[in-house]
Amino acid sequence: MTTTDLAEAREQSTPSSDADPAVGQSMAGLLRPYGWSFAAVVTLQVIGAVAGLAPLLAVVELGRTLLSPGPIDHGHVWAVVIAGATGLFVRLLFTAASSGIGHILDGQVQLTFRRQLASRLGRVPIGWFSHRRTGELAKVVGEDVSAVHPFIAHTPGELVSAFVVPLVSLIYLFTIDWRLTLITLIPVVLAVALVPLMMTPTRLREQEKFDAAMGRIASSVVEFVQGISVVKAFGGSGRAHRKFLTATDDFVGTFSRMVHGLSGIAAGMQVALSPPFVLLVVLIGGAVLITTGGLPPADLLPFPLLGLGLTAPVAALGHGFDDMQAAGRAVGRIRDVLAVQSLPEPAHPVAPQGHRVELRDVRFGYEADHEVLRGIDLVLKPGTVTAIVGPSGSGKSTLVQLLPRFFDPTHGSVTLGGVDLRELGSRELYRMVSFVFQDVRLLRASVADNIALAVPHADLDDVVRAARQANIHDRILELPRGYDTVINEEAGLSGGEAQRISLARALLAATPVLVLDEATSFADPQTEQAVRRALATLEGDRTILVIAHRLETIADADTVVMLENGSIVERGKPAELLARGGKFAAFWQSHRSAVANETETRRGVLQGDEPR
Repeated sequence: MTTTDLAEAREQSTPSSDADPAVGQSMAGLLRPYGWSFAAVVTLQVIGAVAGLAPLLAVVELGRTLLSPGPIDHGHVWAVVIAGATGLFVRLLFTAASSGIGHILDGQVQLTFRRQLASRLGRVPIGWFSHRRTGELAKVVGEDVSAVHPFIAHTPGELVSAFVVPLVSLIYLFTIDWRLTLITLIPVVLAVALVPLMMTPTRLREQEKFDAAMGRIASSVVEFVQGISVVKAFGGSGRAHRKFLTATDDFVGTFSRMVHGLSGIAAGMQVALSPPFVLLVVLIGGAVLITTGGLPPADLLPFPLLGLGLTAPVAALGHGFDDMQAAGRAVGRIRDVLAVQSLPEPAHPVAPQGHRVELRDVRFGYEADHEVLRGIDLVLKPGTVTAIVGPSGSGKSTLVQLLPRFFDPTHGSVTLGGVDLRELGSRELYRMVSFVFQDVRLLRASVADNIALAVPHADLDDVVRAARQANIHDRILELPRGYDTVINEEAGLSGGEAQRISLARALLAATPVLVLDEATSFADPQTEQAVRRALATLEGDRTILVIAHRLETIADADTVVMLENGSIVERGKPAELLARGGKFAAFWQSHRSAVANETETRRGVLQGDEPR
């Protein structure tokens, strides 16, 4: 995969500054840019909530009118009915408008979050990912961003109803009888008194453990699915299943403890706010006041109706606080990711002069106390192919990843065209450097779009030419719709075919510097020869750096660099190094012996002999 498209996406989504707007902000800070929209949501909800009381008050007024002595005023009755119906219509209209704006606002906030996360994750050092579980990052980008939805789209309405409706109702009830009003508040007071018990430090810690347990389950599922082939091949399904089951058991235990601590409190709140309990309290209090002559019978009517209206919003209040707490924890985890330091961008980028690459006394370590590269001095001249070889763990992949600036060296410098990469803007860097990974990831898009990813406006002729150079054109024509076939939807590709698509993408990008991290590791010998010929006939003076696991691929290299324990131990032309009889020659001989043994074993198996 080339890296040109990464730079394009970064510059489109956020400015070059390392500071993201959401870093270090609270939920209030997040909503500040959308203040007017949020104010509209709250205002419309307030009007709708108050208007929603009109039908209840209309019922009360009708009861009083119909129970009062004397003839019935039909005009007054119809006026009350119309007022109640109008209030209901206004409630529906304004509540719907509030909900619609709230959902639009929620979509904007989530989009902003995901863009910021994508931008940040695209600019953090790759080594940071090695210390993070895939499932945990997926939870932040997916579930945690989605957790903001209830807080923005639903919680404002619930909280407004929870405060505005009881307040207006209480004012009205106090004008009728303050004593029965206080009696009506008894269920609400009992329920509200239980709320602090749900927000104790112990409850909050249990909720944090619950979120962590959910993250571990997500990680174990992702790891199990991604490694299913290896697990089955080596009989490790039992261990893999046990890891998932352990995470599941841990989640069940955490969830059980959380529910056990909250169940009694939640049950008490539900009983206190239930309609039967509210009616019982109101009717007992009203009966006492009526029988003692302190309350006219007709004045009892609004209390059961509005008393039930007091409890419903308060019941929703508990869910609103839950959503607020969940959103707060999610925003905290999102801020942690956004706060990760990315590779800094230069304030005043310098333009390179040419594409000569130099590494000067380069040292690098993923951890401060362990260096992976030690004093690397290397010059990559335009028009040459340099191959990096060495045993596993010698630092080959780390070295080549310094060129597209996946990391910055901890000491020394990497220059391109005489300019330190740290002084070169990302846009310019990725226009000059392409990178083909050994582990290829293709997009769920057409074959043509995958090849033209770094050059979106490329002609089909250019795409086909690059595919021919990468020896993948004939295979593409065999797909259901040729170059229009959607990968991983209409057809799948093998590892070698995916690598050749990625190589075609790099060839089409035509950057002056090309880095190949064993781009033919999955290819058959014929395909490997074709790709080598394509690289050998590239136009211009392209600088090519290759990691070679198959030593046959370095036969045409201008320079071979032998790494061992992070240091260069030998360098020179392949023939010269073999003639010298040093470490490269021993490495070459060991490789050829291993290949010969593998070939002999395969021949014996084909002839029916037992492999030795």
